Amino acid sequence: MQTAEGRIEQLSVSPGGVPKRAVTEAVVNAFGLTRDRQRDRRHHGGRERAVCLWSAEVIDGLRAAGNDIHAGAAGENVTVRGLDWRRIVPGARLRLGDQVIVEVTSYAAPCKTIAHCFRDGDFNRINQQVEPGRSRLYARVAREGIIRPGDQVLLEPDDAGDRASRVQPRTLRWKPPAE
Repeated sequence: MQTAEGRIEQLSVSPGGVPKRAVTEAVVNAFGLTRDRQRDRRHHGGRERAVCLWSAEVIDGLRAAGNDIHAGAAGENVTVRGLDWRRIVPGARLRLGDQVIVEVTSYAAPCKTIAHCFRDGDFNRINQQVEPGRSRLYARVAREGIIRPGDQVLLEPDDAGDRASRVQPRTLRWKPPAE
């Protein structure tokens, strides 16, 4: 199988909540981008939701349909351009730049905090159950490192055959690391 390739369009962080703002470089560790924080740690963050990924093409389409959305507005950390977003599913592994590898763990459910980004407040436009292929995705970090906008993004071939067998759904209980 041939490897699919894209690029990091934007990296985004915040001190908590949305929108997240663009940065020129990010150190990625097991808990995500080191300068990023989540306001609601019950629903966001932790090792299984360390990085939130989204497609620049999906954002472009939503904006063209009259939604006031841009990279980072919906809380994603890594905005990617050039990948067929429908192929990025739980179990998929992405190489970000030369160092970082992430494994997609789940679709990110949208919530009311991003309603202002959508025409008539309908944030379900990016709900995987309502609009398949438009959702943001959560990923765990398989290999730490540094990433930058413009870095190559590779969807690694699925040698194991069945991605779903590698990622088992489960209830996540996360406690922030001691600071």
